[in-house]
Formats: sequence, C-alpha cells, structure tokens
Amino acid sequence: MNANSLSSHIREEPQSGVLYLVGTPIGNLNDISFRAIKLLTDVSLIACEDTRQTKKITTKYKIRNKLISFNKHNSRKRIPQIINYLKEGKSVALVTDAGLPSICDPGEDLVKIAKSNKFETICIPGPSAPLTALISSGFPASKFIFEGFLPNKKREREKILYDISKNEKTTIVFEAPHRLKKLLNELREYCGADREVIVCRELTKKFEEQIYDSLDNLKDFFKDREILGEITIVIKGIDKNNIVEINESDIKKELKELINAGLSLSAASKYLAKKKNLTKKTIYNLYL
Repeated sequence: MNANSLSSHIREEPQSGVLYLVGTPIGNLNDISFRAIKLLTDVSLIACEDTRQTKKITTKYKIRNKLISFNKHNSRKRIPQIINYLKEGKSVALVTDAGLPSICDPGEDLVKIAKSNKFETICIPGPSAPLTALISSGFPASKFIFEGFLPNKKREREKILYDISKNEKTTIVFEAPHRLKKLLNELREYCGADREVIVCRELTKKFEEQIYDSLDNLKDFFKDREILGEITIVIKGIDKNNIVEINESDIKKELKELINAGLSLSAASKYLAKKKNLTKKTIYNLYL
C-alpha cells in the first residue's frame, strides 16, 4: 500500500488529476455544502447521471461549468474518456441525481478503474437517502444492511427476502413507487405480518412522508393509494428474543402427512404456519 496519506483538507481544491465524488441534495436543494459548491465551480468538468437534474443545482448556485452525462447507459464509453481527462491533468467531479455517487449507479466502476490507474479519488460528503431513512426510523442503527433495489430474478429475489426475514440487523432497500405494494406483500409473506417497517417517500422534499407500522397495517394503508415519488424502506431486524427454535424434520413430517391427507401445499403451509407461529413461506420452503 502507498504510504503517502491524503490530506485534501489542507490542500487547495481541486487538484489536477483527481476524481472528486460529490454528494448532492436528495430533494431539498439547500442541503449542499459550501465545499461541494466550490468544487463543482472549480473542477475542469462535472460528470453527472442526468445533466437536466444537475442543472437544477448549477442554476441555483450560479455554477458555470462543463457537464457530461455519465450513467448506466453510457458508462462503458464514458469511463475511458474520464480516465483520459484525469491523465491530461484535469479534475473531474462525479455527481449522481441525488445523494452520493457509487450507490446503485456506475460510479462504483469508475472509482475502481481510477484507483487501478493510480488516480486519487476524494469524496465530498453529502446527503444519503439510506442513512436519512435509517436515522429517521428509530430502528437499531449501529449495524445495518443496505440492499439497494432487490433483483427481479425470482431465485435471487427470494434468497434476499429470506435473508431479510432471518436477519437481526436493520435492512434498507430502495423501491420504485409502482412496485411498492408488491414488495410490501412479499415482505409480509417472508417476515410475517407483525414486522415493523417504515416507508419513506420523497425524503427532504416538500411532500415528504414517513409511514411507520407493521407490514399488515401497511398493506391496508397503501391498498387504494396512488404512490408517487422516490421510496426508501427500512425494515426492523428480527428480535432474537422472539426467534422460535424449529425442528425442521418434525415440521417436514407433519407437512407431508397433511399433504397425503389431501391438503394442498399452500393450505398445509398456512395451517402449520398458524400452528407453529411461523410465516407461511418458512413452512413452504421446508418442503422444497
């Protein structure tokens, strides 16, 4: 490892050949630091997820600088270009539409390649939707898991949902508004109706909303509502004091007997889930 330490706070910024990862507001444009404004003003250029979104910031703070798009659709082409800018001695600021770069966007790949080419990467801290939601939730925050958007592939998605249902740590996920009801139903199936969750919508914006309740009540709350805006969900971990020790072999045997008696797998799982105080999905998975 290179023994030279980074001391960006005592140097003039920006430095040539440095990639700056700049935190930007997640909704309220006032949530930006003086340091971030100065960096965005003085760097050679700004690489942004969507130039239209970044222009809202540059217009408000009268920042006149070159903007180039950098997102999942053009990252393979843009990364070599940005590395070349750094090789030329230019300073580059990387921003996302909201929050910190490299979280659920291709900034992660750019940072990795920049570091492999021996370029400095310096983060200018700023707002973060996952942390804002976590801190607002009141759930244990000393240890947590951030899953981002859950995968669409059935097997991968089910594995993560199962892991969430068994984890003692608080879990944070993103979801699109049109898929929220589906995800809440899935979480209810895996985690049980009583698991506590907070759904955060439009964080820091004018119509910010935080709905805290059990998964059972949240299902009813959102049933007939039109859901708009960006969604961050915080799921309380399982209470280790309430973890029920289960004898899998006994449950499998009982499940098999019920099915042989004529019940469907779904009906047998539902019956045993109520009897054993477990989720239906837990029983169902034991049969697979």
